[in-house]
Amino acid sequence: MAKQSPSYHFAPGDTVSAAGKHSQPYPWEQRKLGDVTDIKTGSRNHQDSVENGKYPFFVRSEKIERLDEYDFDTTAILIPGDGRIGEIFHYYDGKFALHQRVYKVDNFNGIDALFLLSLFRYSFRRHALRLNAQGTVPSLRLPMFTKWEILLPKLEEQEKIGQLFQSLDKTITLHEEKQRQLEQLKKALLQKMFADETGYPALRFKGFTEKWEQSYLKDIASVNSGRDYKHLNKGNIPVYGTGGYMLSVDKALSNTKDGIGIGRKGTINNPYILKAPFWTVDTLFYVIPYNVDLNFLYGIFQKIDWRKKDESTGVPSLSKENINKTKFKIPAISEQKEIGTIFQNLDTLIALHQHKIDNLKHLKRALLQKMFV
Repeated sequence: MAKQSPSYHFAPGDTVSAAGKHSQPYPWEQRKLGDVTDIKTGSRNHQDSVENGKYPFFVRSEKIERLDEYDFDTTAILIPGDGRIGEIFHYYDGKFALHQRVYKVDNFNGIDALFLLSLFRYSFRRHALRLNAQGTVPSLRLPMFTKWEILLPKLEEQEKIGQLFQSLDKTITLHEEKQRQLEQLKKALLQKMFADETGYPALRFKGFTEKWEQSYLKDIASVNSGRDYKHLNKGNIPVYGTGGYMLSVDKALSNTKDGIGIGRKGTINNPYILKAPFWTVDTLFYVIPYNVDLNFLYGIFQKIDWRKKDESTGVPSLSKENINKTKFKIPAISEQKEIGTIFQNLDTLIALHQHKIDNLKHLKRALLQKMFV
């Protein structure tokens, strides 16, 4: 059997260390997956699922259905046999039902289940693609699993690697859940903290009781057109388009005043804050407030469904005129600032969790590259 060593190596009592610096690295041994696990499919159809069933029912997608009966009671890795080949993996310990085109890998013999899960995520898709000359895999077949040749370290090292990636996955999931909860809270507050047709919001800060006044956007902010940037030199001024930051140049359309970017053409329903100085391309308007708090106005922009103001029959489009005549109700500036601060803080927390998620996923990808042969 072939023996190799990974770029990084675990040994008893060690943390991750660079290859070549450990005194006695263990070689990894080549095995076929079918020799160290049992692999089979289920027998159910998707329509067998029932709402609020007692047991998880694994089908050919990331979504887990439910069923009142179970087929297996085991620790297993579940892999859809068609659809997004080599991208969806479930790990489950307990009773579950299984679709007829989902593979169950269990009865692990000399291989740690969590280690194998990470190995699946790292290289199984590449393995499947190599077997098909067209560069695509319409569906998985049993021999693609059983004959897959994998490299295994000693079981103790496998367990440490598997636990490391399980810990990373749990931390990523924790941040994703916190981010989801914050986004749901923000969505609810956008509905409750802005006045309806009565002029009064459902939820407001203590001490504020006045009715909100109706206003047109043209009365509280200026809508400005972006411009082509190709004649400019490279610099430190960010250029923004409908999808966000693009590059940096040496001049700004707005040097000192922050604003809100809103698409003129293409993506028109994704407004975002622009911190001065900045430049925007000709498909992105920039809106500068002058009689309203910026963060409060940004909340208004997020609350509006700009797709309903689409003036085109093809590519979505907005005009200055249509934006300017948008009307909404606003309170006194002191209440605007309180509301704006709430949403600014929520956006900061959401962005913080996204930053942590991105960093953890980057770390996971780097470790998958380094810790497997």
